[in-house]
Amino acid sequence: MKQKILLISAICCIAAAAWAECPDKEGIPCRSISIASYLDKMKAGWIGQMAGVGWGDVTEFKFNGRIVPEAEMPKWKPALVNQYRQDDIYVEMTFVRSMDLYGWDVSLRQAGIDFANSGYPLWHANKFGRKNLRAGIAPPDSSHPQFSSHADDIDYQIEADFSGLISPGMPTLAVELGEKFGRIMNYGDGLYGGQFIGGVYSEAFFETDMVKIVEAGLRCIPADSQYHECISDVLLWHKEDPADWEKTWHLIDAKYQKNPDYRKFSCDKGEFNIDAKINGAYVVMGLLYGNGDPEKTATVATRCGLDSDCNPSNACGVLFTTIGYDKLPETFKSALKTNIKYDHTPYDFATLVSVCEKLARAGVDRAGGCVRKDVETAGDAFVIPVREPKPGPAQPCWAPGPIEGSKFTPEEMAQITAKDTDEK
Repeated sequence: MKQKILLISAICCIAAAAWAECPDKEGIPCRSISIASYLDKMKAGWIGQMAGVGWGDVTEFKFNGRIVPEAEMPKWKPALVNQYRQDDIYVEMTFVRSMDLYGWDVSLRQAGIDFANSGYPLWHANKFGRKNLRAGIAPPDSSHPQFSSHADDIDYQIEADFSGLISPGMPTLAVELGEKFGRIMNYGDGLYGGQFIGGVYSEAFFETDMVKIVEAGLRCIPADSQYHECISDVLLWHKEDPADWEKTWHLIDAKYQKNPDYRKFSCDKGEFNIDAKINGAYVVMGLLYGNGDPEKTATVATRCGLDSDCNPSNACGVLFTTIGYDKLPETFKSALKTNIKYDHTPYDFATLVSVCEKLARAGVDRAGGCVRKDVETAGDAFVIPVREPKPGPAQPCWAPGPIEGSKFTPEEMAQITAKDTDEK
């Protein structure tokens, strides 16, 4: 009996200690989400990405500077969700893998080495960033405009979904991940686009109002950047006319497609436009004018044109995160095959979800949060301190700061075994 009493006492002491460590017990504002709910929403976020990119795939860059005609909008088919060979999906898993192996403290240089060793074909900022890495230019200089004419392109924006999906309610961590992985290939607005996307995903675990979600993303990037200005314009134009998305599209087109002041670092000055900010505007168009409906969200983001598979991928990923897997319409999950490995990764869908859960648990600890029993479900829940992100000063690609002179050491170069075969 005495041993039983001591055991119960010890258990109570451990529980009390864990409770005391939770930040809300110290008067710190916190948000809580059950781990079951987190998993439900995180799974849906990945499915949204896959559905969006599969849905818009056939339109990608076929409608530049013009709206996709309604008759040419692809029809959804449940099997389109199985996008295991899409670079929009598997490239970001290189970053997930680095964190899986080395944790949240993986160094910028190690992240660069891992990306340099990737074996898939790349384009634009990704391609030039990796070429620089393989030539010995370590991050952050691998993305500096002095070494890359594509630093404002969309690349990290389409790969940043993971950063929010493992940072529920923790936008500071999404910003941190941008400084680590986004700096490999992007700079200025190209970087801010990814940090914005990470921020909206982070908020989507706790919010369904798309205006508030977009505003949360804006708090993750410099207020005096052109990217911030662009998304703020979309919010304003949506407020002025929340029904006519095509009217807002024409306002975006006039300012961010046709005005050279907003294409100072475009890799192409014509109708083709892979800048992060205008494509980010089209992601936000899907979120705002989609009104919480998956089909309408994908349709608007796709029909805006330009990178019209990546943009609905981001938009559907965020929307599906707000909805959660259990409440997703069957048409988006009935044909999902969970035992196929994503190209160039060791992960199938189930393994990816497990790794993201592991990283999210570590992220909660990193942010000063804790895990404790959820009163309603009796399962575990994340308790997460509310902290505002603190973006750095705006540093545009057309007026960059000095390079850091970052070079890989001979020992680090020996770890880069992949050869540069990309076209110049």
